Amino acid sequence: MSAISDQLAAEALKAASVSNDGTTVSRRSLSELIAYENHLTAKAATAATPASLFRGMNAKFVAPGGH
Repeated sequence: MSAISDQLAAEALKAASVSNDGTTVSRRSLSELIAYENHLTAKAATAATPASLFRGMNAKFVAPGGH
């Protein structure tokens, strides 16, 4: 995840938008990049851990109103 953290640090130093000859380019906001980093971190933390796989194998499906 350090590559994304490095990208956040580099993006913080750049201008938010640049215009030249009537063409305007905008960068993603830092809050969007931070939210993306948090999403990837959460996804990596819950992906294919033995505990999550075991929970998935032992799930019980109960009909509505059933016990």
